[in-house]
Amino acid sequence: MRLRHIELFQAILQTGSLTAAAQLLHISQPAASKILKHAEQQLGFALFSRVRGKLQPTAEARILQQETERIAADLQSLRRLADNLGRGEERALRLICTPALAQALVPEALRCWRKRFAGTRCHLATQHTTEIVEALLLREADLGLTLQAVEHPGLSSQTLAQGRMMVIAPAGWWPEEALAQPFRLEQLADAPLIGLDTRDALGGLLRGHLEALASPPRIDTWVQTYQLARSLVEAGQGLALVDPLTALHGGGQSIQARPLEPQVPVPLYALVRAQEAAPAAQLELLEQVRQQAEKLMHSPPGS
Repeated sequence: MRLRHIELFQAILQTGSLTAAAQLLHISQPAASKILKHAEQQLGFALFSRVRGKLQPTAEARILQQETERIAADLQSLRRLADNLGRGEERALRLICTPALAQALVPEALRCWRKRFAGTRCHLATQHTTEIVEALLLREADLGLTLQAVEHPGLSSQTLAQGRMMVIAPAGWWPEEALAQPFRLEQLADAPLIGLDTRDALGGLLRGHLEALASPPRIDTWVQTYQLARSLVEAGQGLALVDPLTALHGGGQSIQARPLEPQVPVPLYALVRAQEAAPAAQLELLEQVRQQAEKLMHSPPGS
């Protein structure tokens, strides 16, 4: 099948009509009919049969559908990449990071960065790590920040700072003198805990530790983001294991935080496209992010 065949095939699947598919592709109905006929001749079997005025895919077409959808998605990604290349990259610095970092780290780093780059536009977006990687490769972002290690031949990764996993609790949960002491993992036994989605790398690692406890914590609520876990802790829903930026951002007025023992390292990674020279604005933003991360990650709990 040629790309034009695949485009029409997908359009007919979407609309159920050759006429509507032609309109979707901005071609005439006779041209669409000719493309469909040519595709079926090349394949040696029919792709659609007419049922009550609508085109229904044949059994063979159903088998082809999944693969053609993948090719169509790849083609769309290629067009997005070409469009981004055509517009150029000098118009703005585009930063993409995980939701936790957007809340805890980026605002203050941007404020300091603006002292040198007051007139430079900056676009900020939040996504999970998989989408961050895709955005960088498609040139929809210039700089990515994540707490998850990424290995990809098209990207370069740099560790900006490193902290340790923290346990957070509602204000008043622990006596003040306990805040400077580590919280041992065994102390979570039978405790109310907000669960972290195991698709998160740290969440998967911690789940293994928790399941090894003689009496695992009680987990009634699962979340996908650290800041949502913090919000539930602030509302008195129990304890949570979170990264140090989420734990220590904003001080200790609404929550308490203690370092987890044994230590679980939490690095902050910066992601950029490999073998590309970074402009001065990007280098300065990286430095401000690093400084802010170091400050937060190593501030005393409750400060």
